[in-house]
Amino acid sequence: MDDLIEALTIFRKYQNHRNPTHCCHDELMIMGVTLEEVSPEDQKRLDELGFLWSEGDFGCWRSFRYGSA
Repeated sequence: MDDLIEALTIFRKYQNHRNPTHCCHDELMIMGVTLEEVSPEDQKRLDELGFLWSEGDFGCWRSFRYGSA
């Protein structure tokens, strides 16, 4: 739980809008934060916390570590 809270705290630095997350197929997605916005240090820490940038369909940060079960 602490890792997820830390990751969300990092994302909050870059955006704080009403619907920041989306879950589907056991994957938690953080919407509205681009790769370019996130500092290299935060990108490294987010990677350690299980979030990776994905161009994919949505162009968002994704993690299979915290998704739905």
